[in-house]
Formats: sequence, C-alpha cells, structure tokens
Amino acid sequence: MIDKNAIKNNFSRYAPYYDRYSAVQSACAKELLSMFNAKTFISILDIGCGTGILTGLLSRKFPKASIKAVDISDGMIDAAVKKFKSGKIKFIREDAENMHFKQQFDLVASNAALQWFGDLSGTLSKYKDFLSPGGMIIFSTFGPKTFCELSKALRQIDGAGAKISADNFLKKRMLREILKGIFKKIKIEEKIFRERNHSIEELLNRIKYTGVRGAPHTQKHIWTKGRIRKLEKAYRNISKDMIATYQVFFCKGIK
Repeated sequence: MIDKNAIKNNFSRYAPYYDRYSAVQSACAKELLSMFNAKTFISILDIGCGTGILTGLLSRKFPKASIKAVDISDGMIDAAVKKFKSGKIKFIREDAENMHFKQQFDLVASNAALQWFGDLSGTLSKYKDFLSPGGMIIFSTFGPKTFCELSKALRQIDGAGAKISADNFLKKRMLREILKGIFKKIKIEEKIFRERNHSIEELLNRIKYTGVRGAPHTQKHIWTKGRIRKLEKAYRNISKDMIATYQVFFCKGIK
C-alpha cells in the first residue's frame, strides 16, 4: 500500500528545496514536450504538478491554453503559486487519484508522479473519461531500476530482503498492459538518466528533498554516521563515482 500521508507530508516539508535537487525531474519534463509534435491544446490538466516545473513548460508552449494543475501537497502548491501570475493557470490542492471534473481536457499530463499512485489502472481509466474525444494523456514515471545502485548496496549491508521504494515501481511490461487496456493508441519509451553524487549523504539528501518516499520498506534503520559510512563503502564498490541511475518511462495514450 502507498502511504499517501507520508507522501503529502514529505513533499510539503521539503518543497522549498525541491527545485534545487530536481535536475532529473526537470529533464523528464522537457522530454515530455517532445511527445506533442505540432499539436495544439486548449485545455490542459497537469497531475502531480509539484512546484510547477512541467506546468511552466506547458504554459509557455501553449500560451492560449487554460491549465488546471493538481497536487496533493500544500507546500508544493504554495511553491508553484509563487512562480506564476497567469490567470490561465489554476492550482488545486487535491489527491489526484480521487478528484472529479465535469469539464473535459484535450491533454492530461503528469511528470514523475504516477509511480506513487495506489491504483494506477483505475486512475488512468478515470483520466480517460476526463479527455475529450481524441484527447491525449502523456506522463513520465520512474521504473524499478531507479536507484538500482542504492538498492544493491543496501542488500549488501542488510541482506537480500532489503528494499527501497523504487523496487516497487511498475515494470515497462506492466505499464504497457495497463495502457493497452484503456487507450486506443499507446506509446512507451524508456530512457535512462544518470546523476553523479559526491557522497552517499548527497544522494540521500537528493532523494529526501525530491520527496521520493512513501512506499513501504521491508526494513527500517536509524541512519547513524557509522551506518552511512558503511553504505557509502558498499556503494562505491558498485560505482566509484557514486552514479545514481534513474529509469524513466515516457508514456502516451490517445482516447
């Protein structure tokens, strides 16, 4: 089960630091724009908008569009509202899995958020109902190979049962099956991003400040200085330069 309260609280607590640590999320948002081709959108719904990284790109690319941007985190919404003065963007504090709209959108978009949904299939079916005929959904979501180096290092020091949140993210095959059951046309592309860290503490801060928490772990430990040193040693045996891998799926569905 996904702990929504943990997700909401973590994202709100660290919202002031999010943009500083979200280089990969920003790169994913820019990559999403390449999936549009020359199409124009008038009404857009941005799911899990966070501090508005994708929202801003959409607003600049489609200046005539009205945009509704939704996030579960009060802190994230507050940070996003400060960035944008345009009356064409309406920010909404709500759990995107439980929201309802009477209007239809010609684009539903989401960047690096849907991996935290408890019922992705049911929610995407609902989003299909939000779309106008021929409307499009695009989203990026992290795959289970994200932070694979960290996962491997933890198993080395804690045993084979040790897990991180990313281990529970959906595989490409499962995403394809879900999308094929809902949308008329689909497309999934996989990209790998790699980010260098100077220390294990920098990586753990990056994970913390981008809110990548909320799913259950099989083990919980207190992060003492000794334990952090032990983890860094194991990590550097896997990647001398402290590289962190992000597996990202870029998905598109047409109603």
